[in-house]
Amino acid sequence: MRKLRRPLPLLIAVLALAACASAYAVKAEIGPDWASATAQFSPNVLPKKGGAPIALSSITRIGNSEGKSPPTLTTMIFLFDKNGYLDTKDLPTCTVAKLEGATPSEARKRCAGAMVGEGTGKAIVSLPGAAPVRVSSPLSFFNGPKEGGKPTVIVHAYETIPAPKALVLSVPIERIKHGRYGYRVQIEVPPIAGGYGAATLAEATIEATRKRGGKKVGYMNAACNGGRLQVYGTLSFANGNFFPAVLASSCHTPD
Repeated sequence: MRKLRRPLPLLIAVLALAACASAYAVKAEIGPDWASATAQFSPNVLPKKGGAPIALSSITRIGNSEGKSPPTLTTMIFLFDKNGYLDTKDLPTCTVAKLEGATPSEARKRCAGAMVGEGTGKAIVSLPGAAPVRVSSPLSFFNGPKEGGKPTVIVHAYETIPAPKALVLSVPIERIKHGRYGYRVQIEVPPIAGGYGAATLAEATIEATRKRGGKKVGYMNAACNGGRLQVYGTLSFANGNFFPAVLASSCHTPD
């Protein structure tokens, strides 16, 4: 884990129940830099045992209260509730090679059957000698081939500054036994705009279902145990900032 340059007493975390949602929102600040995150699982009525298809929606925002570009995001780590699980059996896969050079629409056409989620990424790009520019890209998530026995998700984004370029990343999904958590995902964020970009938003919904034996199964599935599904996440930045957060989404079993 990266050594912190700023001591944890400077970390101010504020937790509040998000309005009209069964999820917690977290906002944290270190000096003028801040990050906020939400996560929500749906539906919130789930069986106590086994599992049912679910969707995970998350929003991460990064900013600077002084109007400057935020620090460069380098690593995102997520631990997912052990009461959820992946089911990739019979689900088509896509590869990094197949998505190289593809625009967002081309990527989704090439790997339509393997698509398991979508979203939006935003950033501020500050090229030398130019005013900062806000940019945006669709995000696409695809079921990837196993690596070392681990399932993977392929993430596709597309930048146009300083030149058109597809950003494609293969992310292993690791099974763990760590208290409340059963899966671990670590994302090493690729440089944006040749290193001149700073991420400001990552918004995504992971959801895919298919039929098997006449029954609907999900890419992500879960049972309800303890009244919630939970995610632990950390954001690490190039300047040493480190933001941890615990996000929970309430659930209950059928009456």
